Amino acid sequence: MANALLSIQIIPKTKNGENVIPYVDEAISIIDRSGVKYQVNPLETTMEGDLTELFAIVEKMNQRMIELGSPNVISQIKVLYQPNGASMDQLTEKYR
Repeated sequence: MANALLSIQIIPKTKNGENVIPYVDEAISIIDRSGVKYQVNPLETTMEGDLTELFAIVEKMNQRMIELGSPNVISQIKVLYQPNGASMDQLTEKYR
């Protein structure tokens, strides 16, 4: 059972002011390959899973941005940690 929700907006700096969308797409692909449940929104992506696992995914995302040539990365993160269970569906079902 998931015990956390983590929303991330990753903002990689590019060497010459290039478009960051290919970097963001790569970051989202890391989330996708991880197998956790996630939802892409216009300004951030929310993941659902174990808190430790989610932070490990964030670390991989940041490392990959550097591998792609970004000199630094800002990651804006919001976390809901709820040991008895956390669910995106539970928090948003009344709006669907």
